[in-house]
Amino acid sequence: MADYSFGGTDEENAELKKLNAEVLEEPDNFEHWEKLVRAAESLEGGLNRNSSPQSIVATRDIYDRFLAKFPLLFGYWKKYADLEFSIAGTEAAEMVYERGVASITNSVDLWTNYCAFKVETSHDSDVIRELFERGASCVGLDFLAHPFWDKYLEFEERLEAQDKIFPILDRIVHIPMHQYARYFERYRHLAQVRPLHELLPADMLTQFRVEIVTEGLDRGELEVEREMRTRIDNFHLEIFARTQTETTKRWTYESEVKRPYFHVTELDEGQLVNWRKYLDFEEVEGDYNRTQFLYERCLVTCAYYDEFWLRYARWMLAQQGKEEEVRNIYQRASMLYAPISRPAVRLQYAYFEESVGRVELAKDIHHAILVNLPGHIETIVSLANLSRRHGGLDAAIEVYKSQIDSMECDIYAKAALVAEWARLLWKIKGSVEEARQVFQKNQHWYLDSRAFWINYLFFELEQPTSAASEPTQYKRIKQVHEDIRRKSHLPPLTIKDLSHYYMVYLQERGGKDAIKEYMTLDREVNGPFSVQATMKAKLAEDGREASTQRRMMMENGHPGVEVDEAAIRRGENPYTKYYQQQGEQQLPSDTQPQPLRYQ
Repeated sequence: MADYSFGGTDEENAELKKLNAEVLEEPDNFEHWEKLVRAAESLEGGLNRNSSPQSIVATRDIYDRFLAKFPLLFGYWKKYADLEFSIAGTEAAEMVYERGVASITNSVDLWTNYCAFKVETSHDSDVIRELFERGASCVGLDFLAHPFWDKYLEFEERLEAQDKIFPILDRIVHIPMHQYARYFERYRHLAQVRPLHELLPADMLTQFRVEIVTEGLDRGELEVEREMRTRIDNFHLEIFARTQTETTKRWTYESEVKRPYFHVTELDEGQLVNWRKYLDFEEVEGDYNRTQFLYERCLVTCAYYDEFWLRYARWMLAQQGKEEEVRNIYQRASMLYAPISRPAVRLQYAYFEESVGRVELAKDIHHAILVNLPGHIETIVSLANLSRRHGGLDAAIEVYKSQIDSMECDIYAKAALVAEWARLLWKIKGSVEEARQVFQKNQHWYLDSRAFWINYLFFELEQPTSAASEPTQYKRIKQVHEDIRRKSHLPPLTIKDLSHYYMVYLQERGGKDAIKEYMTLDREVNGPFSVQATMKAKLAEDGREASTQRRMMMENGHPGVEVDEAAIRRGENPYTKYYQQQGEQQLPSDTQPQPLRYQ
């Protein structure tokens, strides 16, 4: 890259190298990308067909990389197309427009610009009309689609194709949109001069004619036509009333859409709430096309929000025969928008593929996540469960073993996976003893792991017992608790929390002497530091409480809280360190302590 030239002057080339390096270092930084694109656009005073090949190639490469990263930026597709037109002409610009409308199919602005470009650069009206029809199918239902429809009508007016204009208006007047009223006025005016057969389907015209004859109003063809037009006009007014009602209902939500386009900055909660309510509304209305279109609009604005991708996929899955559409939603979300650091969408995609029988693809999706997020516990557990469903218990255990043996998996993830391995043996195989062996043989590796010890303690607490077997089980539970307090390296607050579960066990399932143990433990766990014998023993190098007691007496003059004289001279609270060691926040001096509540 050091020898690569972006073209332009030495200063321009040096600036582009610097900006490109910033982009490579922080590829998710939108501001770096914008600066790089602006610098590329200004090469040699603005690119044209006479610019140097180096500058043209470099600028195209920058645009391609930028729009691959942020494909929903319709304005930059337009700028890229304009740039290609100035460099290579109509065909190159058209290719960029096609890439643009494929990337953001529901952009009113991009389709309007593309169609306007086609009108100016092509003389084939059928080809232009075909493009407008493609655009209408993509953006025609948009609440703010009037610029597109205006451009379409303007094109037909230039051709003086009155027979084309009325059918277009006939489509528009049924659409709830911002400027529905002015289209209807034009539609109603034009209907007065168009032939009857253009105004309504043949079956409705026949029905109106029969009604006129039946009512005895058949007094000549002119009278019949006049009466027909009156009834047609009334029918059109009913259409207008329905469209007006539908527009008014949607205006509640449309008026709250403050950012209808894509941007990398986050939306405020009010905007997200409005999209949720708007989607709820359209789903209740029950029109598939309108609901799908609104989802697509929403996912331009909310492209980086997993909840809307998942909602869209789930809604689409509820529609009959839409398997491929669901797959497309998951693929777009996974490949372009949902960050790999949040694999929920990808995992849901894997579940979908498994549900339709594509098990190997589901496994591949899991493996792809783990390439980028090695040691991700949720993904590994999901892969193990997938392997168990289709390959049996041994296949699931093999997943856990391979990940535990992997160098890419950190010690905390491995601890959680060992607990999941034991859980499989317990819950699926039904072998409590094998599960217990997994915990016992691995506990010395994971003395720092909260997940391991929580699962180990709960495993023993949840074993069913009887009056005869309870004493044996009590010994097992007590041993796990003792290991947590004396051997583990967990934070004091975590040990305290786990001890509370054991204390509840003593109350609910303990024998006649259990309350004595409970009171001793209560003193140790909830009492002041001066009476926490086990904690003092852990602090001593020789593991004896007396050693810590003597050291604190020598250093502080009392055996309670360790005090740093220098800290006191600096005005620091001598109890701060104690609270930090306990994993707790010290209460302000004017705050009354609240009683503890245990779940």
